[in-house]
Amino acid sequence: MTSDHTTRGKGSEVHRIFQKVAGYYDRMNFIMTLGRHERWCREVAERVAPTASGQLLDLATGTGVIALEAARRYPAATVTGVDFSEKMLSHAMTKPGADAVRWKHADAARLPFENESFDGITEGYLLRNVADLHGVLREQHRVLKPGGRVVILETCPPSGPVKVVVKWGMRMIVPLLGQVVARDRTSYTYLESSTRAFESPQSIADILNELGFKSIGWRKKFFGTNFILWATKSI
Repeated sequence: MTSDHTTRGKGSEVHRIFQKVAGYYDRMNFIMTLGRHERWCREVAERVAPTASGQLLDLATGTGVIALEAARRYPAATVTGVDFSEKMLSHAMTKPGADAVRWKHADAARLPFENESFDGITEGYLLRNVADLHGVLREQHRVLKPGGRVVILETCPPSGPVKVVVKWGMRMIVPLLGQVVARDRTSYTYLESSTRAFESPQSIADILNELGFKSIGWRKKFFGTNFILWATKSI
């Protein structure tokens, strides 16, 4: 997520939503994924596998679930958690183990880091919320060291035999849960629609391949509505 992403157009609206949902974001993720979300975040942290004492960047860190897991898993690494929502970062910084992570308010479309600064990059639910998908992935390629890995947790439109049923369920249930649990139907109507409208993992893989990533793979989760994708920057 140019600086314009956080101040105008789609970025301004997304920023407002995430400022609003920060207090109940973890609870809703748990409910909407039937408790699977933290398990997926652990898998993201496991797959990134930075070098010993390496530098790890977690983008769209939100309430810090992936960043905190990475800090626990790789105690010799330096983990930096970045988000454009100040309230999300405030919640992350109150969690146990938060002192092990460097928290930074920044825009994923214009990262304040030098070229080839990080040995690994993780992210959760960033890409569906950005205005310039290619530009954000290009920034990740820029700050990642050759041979470093990016691991992405993201939503995607359901496919296969259960596509119609799952799409109907998402359209009806997610906003309803937002109303019942968080008293916020509007924000979760956006989050549900952004899931259905987002790209397939193959589309993301194609962009990463164009940018110079290799060894790209992914695994779909939860009736095909989420996926974890990994790729390595060519040496």
